[in-house]
Amino acid sequence: MDVTMPQLGETVTEGTITRWLKRVGDQVEADEPLFEVSTDKVDSEVPAPGPGVLTEILAPEGETVQVGARIAVLLSGVASAPLEPAPVAEPVPPTAPSPAAEVVAPIAAAPEPAPAPEPAPAPAPAPAAEPAWQPAPEPTPDPVVAAGTSRPEGGQGGGPDDSTLTSPIVRRLVAEKGLDPATIHGTGPGGRLTRKDVLDAAASLGSASASPPPASAPTEAPLTAPSPAPAFTFTPAEPAIGAPAPEAAITAAPPQAAIAPGLAPGPRDDVVPFDNIRRRTAEHMVRSLDTSAHVYTSVEVDFERVEKVRAAHKQAWKESEGFSLTYLPFVLRAFCDVVNDFPNVNASVGDDALIVHRDVNVGVAVDLDFKGLLAPVIRDADGKRLRSLARDVHDIATRARTKRLRPDELTGGTFTITNPGPYGTFATMPIINQPQVAILSTDGIKKRPVVVTGPDGEDAIVIHHTGLLVLTWDHRAFDGAYAAAFLNAMRTVLEQREWAAELD
Repeated sequence: MDVTMPQLGETVTEGTITRWLKRVGDQVEADEPLFEVSTDKVDSEVPAPGPGVLTEILAPEGETVQVGARIAVLLSGVASAPLEPAPVAEPVPPTAPSPAAEVVAPIAAAPEPAPAPEPAPAPAPAPAAEPAWQPAPEPTPDPVVAAGTSRPEGGQGGGPDDSTLTSPIVRRLVAEKGLDPATIHGTGPGGRLTRKDVLDAAASLGSASASPPPASAPTEAPLTAPSPAPAFTFTPAEPAIGAPAPEAAITAAPPQAAIAPGLAPGPRDDVVPFDNIRRRTAEHMVRSLDTSAHVYTSVEVDFERVEKVRAAHKQAWKESEGFSLTYLPFVLRAFCDVVNDFPNVNASVGDDALIVHRDVNVGVAVDLDFKGLLAPVIRDADGKRLRSLARDVHDIATRARTKRLRPDELTGGTFTITNPGPYGTFATMPIINQPQVAILSTDGIKKRPVVVTGPDGEDAIVIHHTGLLVLTWDHRAFDGAYAAAFLNAMRTVLEQREWAAELD
């Protein structure tokens, strides 16, 4: 029976064997911890897939292997004693000593002729480098002229007249495209160059944006042309551009170079290397932003009815269940109530298609004492009531923090809920857990003044417990009206349901 690297998370592709809990020849029972593995999602003990004797370990401790790769072999139906001679594999090295020495000898002899060519050719290329370097400065202006093709009569790029016919943004764009402003036909008032003129000229010439800027660009620092740009106070991105402009501040690369020296650790700084979890999490989050068109929508919810039920059952719940009743199970229950009316939020993106899932498997983000984050899955959540959901949330969170989750509990999620609310957050905009299309954040719930309408139709200001629900969703899957309607339906359930009936 082959033991393979399990997939401990939806996007996990590899794992590192941190410790083998059994040795070759040991008898292993089904579901008995076999080895420990570390991934970007979790550090966990992995149980044996069945009973048997561990006959071979293919991946030693410290090795990183791909999900699904063979890492060990279990032989079922065999006692551990007969397998003691298995270490016969280890004496194999003694068979190689004398041949190995003979093989090494000719190999070692081979390098000896190599030193001969070292002294002769080394100094020869040195003088050849100088003539090649001297003419280099002269061709530099030529590519700039070539980029703008032939110049019209009397035109010299970078002269005083050019600055009066271009704006700071246009001059910067000309420099980026490697064009000569004197060779571009201006269609603006009085022959003024526009962004479109520059882009059209660059497109027609096929010039690359990476071409070097003209040497005359720095002489254009004093800008006299009137422009709305000075109304902004963005820091200029390049010394060559005198007037600050929003576009220059956003697109310029130099600010990154300026920041880099400040990142060097000082004598009082601590350098904390990224571990596997931190490194992989960063990769997945960046990939998610590159993959999905992230949009954020939020609604304010009056949790007063939920709070009254929690307060009334607080003591009895703690005594019967052994843990506190939080707001999260109420939010999860509300999601399960409305998801069938908005099935596209319970979906994932496939090959040019939206895959709408009929099973509702909700991942609940769990913080691992600030050392990582994972989202174990509650399966078939839509078929459970409030008490059952609260038990499931407490169970998976506890086992996640004690590294007792099963591999299948980290895969198959169709929607994710993250709960930073206990830390008093106001509005959190989480990143989508790929390949899902939405993730919901439940933020801090506090007493705030709200306006309510009484039975007599009169409005009054009262103090209620309120908080935000923030949905991050993929614009490829649905649109803003769909997201807003979904959140409004959840708000209605949370504010109007008779929650006491769920706890009786």
